[in-house]
Amino acid sequence: MAIKIVVPELGESVLEATVSRWLKKEGDFVNVGDVLVELETDKVNLEVGAKGAGILQQIAATEGKDVKVGDVLGMIDEKAEPGKAAAPEPKAPEAAEAEQPSDEKETEPARNDGSEVERPSAPQISPVASRLARDKNVDISQITGTGSEGRVTKADVELFLQGQEKAPEPDKQTPTESVAPHVGSASANQSARPEERTRMSRRRRTIAQRLLEAKQNTAMLTTFNEIDMGAVMDLRSRRNEEFQKRHGIKLGFTSFFVKAAISALKAFPQINAEIDGDEIVFKHFYDIGMAVGSAEGLVVPVIRDADRLSFSEIEKRVKDFVAKTDQGKLSIEDLRGGTFTITNGGVFGSLLSTPILNPPQVGILGLHKIEERPIAQNGEVVIRPMMYVALSYDHRIVDGREAVQFLVHIKQLLEDPAWMLVEG
Repeated sequence: MAIKIVVPELGESVLEATVSRWLKKEGDFVNVGDVLVELETDKVNLEVGAKGAGILQQIAATEGKDVKVGDVLGMIDEKAEPGKAAAPEPKAPEAAEAEQPSDEKETEPARNDGSEVERPSAPQISPVASRLARDKNVDISQITGTGSEGRVTKADVELFLQGQEKAPEPDKQTPTESVAPHVGSASANQSARPEERTRMSRRRRTIAQRLLEAKQNTAMLTTFNEIDMGAVMDLRSRRNEEFQKRHGIKLGFTSFFVKAAISALKAFPQINAEIDGDEIVFKHFYDIGMAVGSAEGLVVPVIRDADRLSFSEIEKRVKDFVAKTDQGKLSIEDLRGGTFTITNGGVFGSLLSTPILNPPQVGILGLHKIEERPIAQNGEVVIRPMMYVALSYDHRIVDGREAVQFLVHIKQLLEDPAWMLVEG
């Protein structure tokens, strides 16, 4: 009996995924629960496991292919036993063509003593890529594979062929001719400059699309202010050791900004709202998105009901999100929703930036690097640890007056953290 490996439900509003990599190959014996393939969505990576034991009989969706919920990824022969390869079932024409073996089957020469001759290792190549390379007289050793474990795919061969077609043919000259280089022309040098093309990951494609939509579909504007972080830094230096002993985590800056932002959102509720047609939907809960950078792209896990959490609980949630992001273990639930977002470019050294909205949210707070700068204070020039903060907002429902006062509210709380106790 054959068991279908299908694309599972991917989560709310997630309809498609891309096959990232297969962890098993055709002919492998798999047990129930073994992870077979990884799928990449625009939010998280998902692992698809085996629902039955048997031989992985067919891989129907190869790496890099876009799939939808319910699509068949492959087949498992439940009757097959370990060590016995299953006979492949008849395949659709497209799948059959993708896995058709090369017409020229290589045989291993034998020594006089009957042992096999060791061959030098050759690049791994898919059958369809091998046939295309042979038809086009392409030397496989010149191609760098982008598939699993360096496997050369059909796309790699096609990309190599495209590069050959674009390369200009050398000028035909007689041996005695010499052509002086044309002053001011860089075409000859540019044609020899190395380039590399790589396909966008699904997450990067989605990020690009959403950021472009945010710029096109919102009346986005950014206002700035600066905060003297001296009071917060002094409080952390005095209380951090005791805080860490009591709660098992360091007291960071993030919890201060989350608490201050929630206070400001309560004072200016339209920044915690969204637009739905001709209506404004005011949110009376505070799910704060925390932008986290990763190698695969920016993700925004959400601290739910952040107004009900203590400083230590917020710090633990953020630490957990960072660890999950690094390990690729964020869930759809971690990323769902959000009423307002905070992004901290200061951890990468950014001094000033204009963050882009995360629709349907209408506000995002940008934090930056703390830097000692000379400022005027009580008629004197002093050196203080200063941070620029930026609020990008949708001008359709948030006016400049509210946006400026929002940042002033945050500035007052952070420059005198005792106000956070008064605010509750």
